[in-house]
Amino acid sequence: MVAAADAGTVREMFTRIARRYDVMNTLMTGGRHHAWRRLAARALSAAPAGPVLDLATGTGDLAFAVHDVRPSAMVVGADFSEAMLQHAGSKLRRRGMTRVALLGADALALPFRDRVFAAVTSAFLVRNLADLSGGLAEMRRVTQPGGLVITLDITRPSVPGWDRVFAVYFSRVVPLVGALVAGDRAAYTYLPESVGRFTSPSGLADAMRRVGLRDVHYRRVGLGTIALHVGIA
Repeated sequence: MVAAADAGTVREMFTRIARRYDVMNTLMTGGRHHAWRRLAARALSAAPAGPVLDLATGTGDLAFAVHDVRPSAMVVGADFSEAMLQHAGSKLRRRGMTRVALLGADALALPFRDRVFAAVTSAFLVRNLADLSGGLAEMRRVTQPGGLVITLDITRPSVPGWDRVFAVYFSRVVPLVGALVAGDRAAYTYLPESVGRFTSPSGLADAMRRVGLRDVHYRRVGLGTIALHVGIA
């Protein structure tokens, strides 16, 4: 597995594409990214009561989905891109959600005490971490014993034939759409590259176990292109 890009490069990239991030997600997935986030939020049904951290919240969609399934819980959406948080803040104000808070934070050095959250969620974060083990360890550190660490990310499909179709779409079509819609071909060239060099779903499950998470399991959705992992702290 090749190391991810350094944090500064990734932060600058997400800052560049923040304005068109939601539009690109909808175009690339046919709008299915919302359903995948709702699936991740519903995994909280097995978590204890308490506050939830949505890490790398981006423009806030997973944090909002978490709020919908746990309206009485405090939800903290954290991201290291101020531009992303600005867009999340605009959406939050329109929704009038008073139990969702946004703040700037680095996933590798979270500004929280140990065992604060009933669960930590993330969507499309883990393959971008410069230090996967360090990021997973931070998620576990801030999660209460018995709480959940939930990750959602893109993965290479394993079905013969479909894997080649997906590779062509992801490596050729997505960068072109990124250039036309977001004006940033480089960012949407990085996207398939980051998936190509990331570990498999079973490899991520093993990495979660190595930092002390228990009963780690995962499922694939989106024709095998999305993996949802859940582990117990």
